[in-house]
Amino acid sequence: MADPRYLTEAEVSARYRGLITPGTLRNWRAQGIGFSFVKVGKAVLYPLDELDAWDKAHTVVCGAPRRRADNITEKSGEDAC
Repeated sequence: MADPRYLTEAEVSARYRGLITPGTLRNWRAQGIGFSFVKVGKAVLYPLDELDAWDKAHTVVCGAPRRRADNITEKSGEDAC
């Protein structure tokens, strides 16, 4: 069977290992933030491609350390690792 194109709140929560709860998803929808979603009747569904895009937009990429003049290693980038 092919992967579903949409996930329920519970499936989204499982995808993020419970770190984003169904309650958080409800709060985000009420505030107009978070993931895009589709509403079919009372059902709220999250498109997989939207979740993948959100993941990509929130991925932190660590760069190679660069050397300063005083030989102290400093990480570059806003979200240094």
